Amino acid sequence: MKPIWIVDDDQSIRFVLEKALLREGLSTRSFTNPREVLAALAAEDGSDGPQVLVSDIRMPGGSGLDLLTQVKQQLPALPVIIMTAFSDLDSAVSAFQNGAFEYLPKPFDLPKAIELIRRALEESQREEVGEELLAATPEMLGQAPAMQDVFRAIGRLSQSNVTVMITGESGSGKELVARALHKHSPRANGPFVAINTAAIPKDLLESELFGHERGAFTGAQTSRRGRFEQAEGGTLFLDEIGDMPFDLQTRLLRVLSDGHFYRVGGHTSVKANVRVIAATHQDLEQRVKEGVFREDLFHRLNVIRLRLPALRERREDVQVLTKHFLLQSAQQLGVEPKRISDQALEILGHFNFPGNVRQLENICHWLTVMAPAQMIEAKDLPPEVLSPNHSLSAGPQAAMAAGVFVPLESTPLPVAIGTSPALVNLGAHAGWESALEVEALQLLGTDRQDVWDVLTKRFESLLIQAALATTRGRRIEAAVKLGIGRNTITRKIQELHIEG
Repeated sequence: MKPIWIVDDDQSIRFVLEKALLREGLSTRSFTNPREVLAALAAEDGSDGPQVLVSDIRMPGGSGLDLLTQVKQQLPALPVIIMTAFSDLDSAVSAFQNGAFEYLPKPFDLPKAIELIRRALEESQREEVGEELLAATPEMLGQAPAMQDVFRAIGRLSQSNVTVMITGESGSGKELVARALHKHSPRANGPFVAINTAAIPKDLLESELFGHERGAFTGAQTSRRGRFEQAEGGTLFLDEIGDMPFDLQTRLLRVLSDGHFYRVGGHTSVKANVRVIAATHQDLEQRVKEGVFREDLFHRLNVIRLRLPALRERREDVQVLTKHFLLQSAQQLGVEPKRISDQALEILGHFNFPGNVRQLENICHWLTVMAPAQMIEAKDLPPEVLSPNHSLSAGPQAAMAAGVFVPLESTPLPVAIGTSPALVNLGAHAGWESALEVEALQLLGTDRQDVWDVLTKRFESLLIQAALATTRGRRIEAAVKLGIGRNTITRKIQELHIEG
């Protein structure tokens, strides 16, 4: 284990901490000012630096806060404890914004100081283990036996072009498995093309898959290559295959059988050199019995079946996934990665995650934005985790952290322009589409004749408010993110009566 570095110009403080840590069997290295620390880090190139850094806040020759900032640039995972007199308390609290692990007010109780250093030490060791796991499994994470079975299956299929069917609940990571199968296959140098057959309207899906010739239908002003042609020499991933319309199932079966197809409106056969990987969250055998899925297509796709376990079946993976997603969210948002307490991790480990890995990823993103301190405590977890039986009644922010679409008619919008951005995840969870369909069916079952306008306005309102929240109210930047013009977003804000 690397030593604990102590930085303080007060010799008595250094002496007391050194002796107390030595009694605990912990090695130390002491410095009198930040310049010495930075010089030592430079000499060792950061590779053999401290396990924990304990620094005073005010010293001749440099500030502990400045030292914190510079050390974090070199060693972002290093726990740093700032020692401070009570008169410096405001400065110490602000250190949390720069990634301090904790502050230790002077004069301190020695046993409590050692306990705090112990906690920082455990955090540092957990981070090192987490980094090793991430380095060992860069594509997918999973220590659970069920996930190890999936990894072994990917390995066995690495030199095969056989068709694979991936089953598993929504949000369990089926596309990640498909990408891994492609990456480790003989087709790795070819394209990986994914299409969600449930997300594309029936009348457009045929053209999306097989392309069309000019003039094939109204609006087809030019010829267009479909996904099969785009995936030539590579892999085509057909997600939610169970929702494919029955007539298109027949066309897909022909392609899988003889390797040829025709563009919509075309008369020339096109050869398909494509490996097909399909995925579904549905029971296809039951769909076959119901007569909505072709039995011959089922057998053609079901050559090799990989079942992806739900997250509740691999609870031992929650810890490493949580740390991975917190790091990932921090990188995406350009902020310091947050840490999470053992108690909060334990609560997450007992949550059932109906939205699976995708829900955990959304929760971690929500925590990165919404948790008030650098250390995430149990009380900071979203309401649906703390009170699972009230996940939808806990409010729109909680439901959105779970990746759930919240009907807007009876629920106030969760984001106000200019406030800190709350997580709004419109497309990451397939469940919001199903919820939208239910909402639409409810409205269509009434006497209303404005369902299109009602749902469109509610969707646009939420989408624009989410964009404005992420840009802290900057309209031009929000318009760029949405892919619309500045005048368009200004007009929509006025039409939809969005407060700003």
